[in-house]
Amino acid sequence: MRDEELSEHLLTWYDAHARVLPWRIPPGGGAADPYRIWLSEVMLQQTTVAAVQGYFHRFTARWPTVADLAAAEDADVMAEWAGLGYYARARNLLACARAVMADHGGRFPATRDGLLALPGIGPYTAAAIAAIAFGEAATVVDGNVERVIARLRHVEDPLPAAKPRITRLAEAITPADRPGDYAQAIMDLGATICTPRNPACGICPWMAPCRARAEGIAATLPRKAAKTAKPLREGVIWLARRADGAWLVEDRPARGLLGGMWGWPGSPWDGGGGAAPLTADWRDLGEVRHTFSHFHLRLQVLFAEVPQGANPERGQFRTLTGRELPTVMRKGYALATLS
Repeated sequence: MRDEELSEHLLTWYDAHARVLPWRIPPGGGAADPYRIWLSEVMLQQTTVAAVQGYFHRFTARWPTVADLAAAEDADVMAEWAGLGYYARARNLLACARAVMADHGGRFPATRDGLLALPGIGPYTAAAIAAIAFGEAATVVDGNVERVIARLRHVEDPLPAAKPRITRLAEAITPADRPGDYAQAIMDLGATICTPRNPACGICPWMAPCRARAEGIAATLPRKAAKTAKPLREGVIWLARRADGAWLVEDRPARGLLGGMWGWPGSPWDGGGGAAPLTADWRDLGEVRHTFSHFHLRLQVLFAEVPQGANPERGQFRTLTGRELPTVMRKGYALATLS
């Protein structure tokens, strides 16, 4: 099947089976709002659609335009992002919104190259916005697309080394007509049919031309280079609850992991321990564990009830619901509130 036929066949499938998502317009509906597409694509990095939808609704209700987001307080955006993970994305979100307002008159650049110049926008996100919002025939290559193309074209070289070849193959199929619908179609194909395990080859619109299916190896592709074991890092967090119900938290440094978020006063994550933020009758509640992209983390949780006049050396007392905290800190909160 020729490249043009592949894209036409996939678009026909998409017209009938497109997922309904809050940031999308129906197939054939024209260009989408670049702000909503940008916001959704940033949120979807390293995260599932199911996890993102609630955040997307809350963000667009509170900040319906890029101007609204650019004018938002950093702390408000970071608190709303809490729990979604990869917190550098939230910092880049604000930087990008402010750059769009300051440098582009409140309008997103209409080309992939122009979008790439904005903070926090990489090749995939730039291609997705350019195609979906502006109709540029830009090729999107995310994990779903890598999987689909590796199977369709029988690419057995392991990732990430195979990515340039997969990108070239994907570019050859990307159509000039309806590139936004095509971008969403191939992502939907990977997310719903050509899944990592147990692909539903029998209902795939590209079943016939798929070389990996013909060879009986679809489920084994794409190959991936062996991963190195993640190291374990350890630390301590101190959770202090005042008599009026307020909790002792501190603002984490703007840069680095969990940057700009609220967190419990804690030790460095080097296993060496540290000093408590105030003198109290600390009780050991056990530990929480969390995995980041490059390491596993184990934190000992120490808890204390403190009087109204407690004067900590670090942090300040604030009223919390727990939702304002990043996931690893929220695990400590859950441990303390259930104890």
